Order: sequence, then structure tokens, then C-alpha cells
Amino acid sequence: MRMKAFRFLHAADLHLDTPFSGMSGVPDRLRELLRESTFTAFERMIRLAIEEAVDFVVISGDIYDASDSSLRAQLRLREGWDKLGEHGIPVYLIRGNHDPLSGRRLRLALPDHVTEFGPKVESVTAVRRSDGEPVAVLTGASYPTPAVHENLAIQYQREPGSDLYHIGLLHGNVDGQEGHDAYAPCSLRDLQASGYDYWALGHIHKRQILCDSPWVVYPGNIQGRSLKETGPKGCYLVEVAENGEAELSFRRLDQVLWLESRLSIDGLATEEALKLSLEEQLDELREAEPDRMTVVRLILIGRGPLHGMLQSGPEAAELLQELRRQELGRFEAEAVEAGQGEGIVWPAGFKLETGMELDREGVLAEDSFLGELFRLGERTAAEPERVEELVDTALAQAAENRQLRRILQELNPEAKRELVRRAEELAAALLIDDTPTSREGRSVS
Repeated sequence: MRMKAFRFLHAADLHLDTPFSGMSGVPDRLRELLRESTFTAFERMIRLAIEEAVDFVVISGDIYDASDSSLRAQLRLREGWDKLGEHGIPVYLIRGNHDPLSGRRLRLALPDHVTEFGPKVESVTAVRRSDGEPVAVLTGASYPTPAVHENLAIQYQREPGSDLYHIGLLHGNVDGQEGHDAYAPCSLRDLQASGYDYWALGHIHKRQILCDSPWVVYPGNIQGRSLKETGPKGCYLVEVAENGEAELSFRRLDQVLWLESRLSIDGLATEEALKLSLEEQLDELREAEPDRMTVVRLILIGRGPLHGMLQSGPEAAELLQELRRQELGRFEAEAVEAGQGEGIVWPAGFKLETGMELDREGVLAEDSFLGELFRLGERTAAEPERVEELVDTALAQAAENRQLRRILQELNPEAKRELVRRAEELAAALLIDDTPTSREGRSVS
């Protein structure tokens, strides 16, 4: 029996009404644009579903940013559902750790075309809008509380003898991805063994396709909310053919793009030259994303005479404030308050990874204490075991502090190699010049 072709939209982690706390130096008007950005992305998702005439929408958890969701977020959500309802587009959703069933407060009733899965794994049948023909079995379960530690995936069972396309909605962590709570933990093997055709995942905010047979997909969140969530954000449009094969198309929804951008100080001799280079960098980012607001952390790299100024003096902070002043002037002059910050590139801060002017190859060839130190660093960096031993030994006393111990445990091999490199630079600065101009990796915001 041939399947019926259909299409659906897969989104997750809407986090409506995120407060965007912790952003320093952002004027109130721009801060309001940031807070509004999750709603803007949601409205774009609704328009996309209507324009693409999808048969249904699936949302894999964390619709709200917190269990005590604001009335504003609930009203805007209901407005979006009503628009989809006017076009006959059903919605199937689960709740995650940020919006569990236990956190209901001021909750508005769901319209009939919106199906919210309960705390137990259950299945429903979705139909094609054009003719009402059954096309898919959707299975899901909402978080009853903010923390779910059991493997829900193994409870998903394909309906015996069914030729319908099977979609599993799951908010969880597959294979213990770092940086995210291990909620509803499962393995990729669990998902592959389920017999499902498409796993509509949520919880991990980084867009990734873990497997294409079956499809195991994290769409990421629809709107980045900090410099930990860089790059384009959106959802997937999924086209399922009569033979059961699916094609995925990523569609951007974000109004604010969060980025990190690198700029080398090599060849820059003056503060004015650095300022001009930074302005050119911001203009390039503006040209690349003219229809969005961009928030960027500028990572300064390379070696040169500006290293000392950047690392030890107030000039870096003053330069950042000047760039912000110019951008705010652009915002006000173009009267974009009626819009959504299009073309604004806001410098969130500097991350300083510069080094002093140094002929590294020459130092490595020297018969000197510094030369021997650098050669030791080279040999150590080439052997992962020696890096681990050196860093662990050097930081043994610091590890007595619980917070520092936790930070050290999270260091990956690359971060430890970076510590060795910074130690080389600091030693070189102390031996060559007793001024404190080698504190690398400093952030200015």
C-alpha cells in the first residue's frame, strides 16, 4: 500500500517571552526588541506554515520560557493558534522541562485543532488537510514536572501492521550531549530501533540531524537568545513523498542573529586603525544580514603593538562604548523603532585573544631559558597525556575550591591546550617585560 504524500513543519524550543537578562550596556529600546524577538520568530513560524500549506505542525517542547508563563506569552500563543485554525492547520505539541504540565498558571484553554500530549506516552493519527486521508501516527509525551530522568524513547512503539508514517515527538537529550541537562535521556540506537520514520526532537538548541534513516532531528530553537546560541535559527519543513522518503528544508525564523566574529590586530599599529577595522567589520555584518538585528561578540586575535593597550588599559572598554554610541545613533537616525531593528549590529563586547609581538620561531631556536620553555610547550601540546598531567598538576590547589573544581572538570582537551599556550605567553611577557600586558582571553563588555 502506497503512502499519501504530505508535509509538516517541525519546530521546538520557542521559549516565548525570554527576559534576556544579563545583557549589559543595551539601551531600553534595543532591549525591548530583543525581548520581542521570540514572539517575532513565532509569528514568522505561523506565517510559514500558512504560506507552505502544511498539513500539520509539530512542536517538541519548551514553548514557554518558564513554567510560570506570562499572560502576554499565552495570549500571543493563542493568537498564533487561532491563525492556524482559520486555515485548518492542526498543531501537535508536547511540553518540556521549561513548560511542564505541573507549571500551569493563568493558562488559556487550547482550541480544538491543537493537541497537547499528556504525561503518558500516547499516539494520535494525523490526516491530510486536502482530503482527510490518514497520513501519519504521532506519538508523544509531555513532561509532568521540570525534570524527567527516565528514558521515554523506549516506550514509543510502532503500531503493528500500520503503513502510516510514524513521527515521535520527544524532548530529551540523545547520547548525553554536553551543555544540556540529561532529561529524558536516550541513545541514538534506541531511536533507530523504534521503527519510527521521523523523530521530532527538542531540548538541544543547536540545529542538527543525528541520522537520516530514520530521521532524527533537532531543529534548534526558533530564536537565539544569547551568545551561547549563535547562528541562524528556525525550523524544518518536511516533505514526505508517497514512497515514504522525506526531504527536509531548513527555514529561518530569527529576527535577531547572535554571532562571534574574529578580527586580527596583525599589522594594526594605532588605535585609530583598529577602530576603522572594527567599523568595517560591523558594516560587513550589516550587509550580510540587512533584514535582521545582529548582536556580535568581537574576538580580537593576532599579535601586534596594540596587544598591551587592549589587555591592560581602559582603552578597550572606551572603544567598545564608542562603537555602541555610533550604532545607537544609527538606530535613532533611521527611526527603526517602528520596525524590528533591521540592519542594527550591536557590539556585545570584546573577547581578547591577542598576543605580544614575538618571533616564535626565533625564540624556539634560541639557546635560552625562554627558548627551552617554548620547546617544552611545543612537546607538551603535541602529547594529550602530557597536557592533561601538566594542567592538572598546575591547577591542583585551585581545584580545592568547589566552583573552580567544577569548571576544571568541564575543560575539554582543546581548552587545556589553550591554557598551556596562555602560560607560554605570560611567561614570555614576564621575562621580556615586567609590565602586565599578557593577560590573554580577557573579555570586555
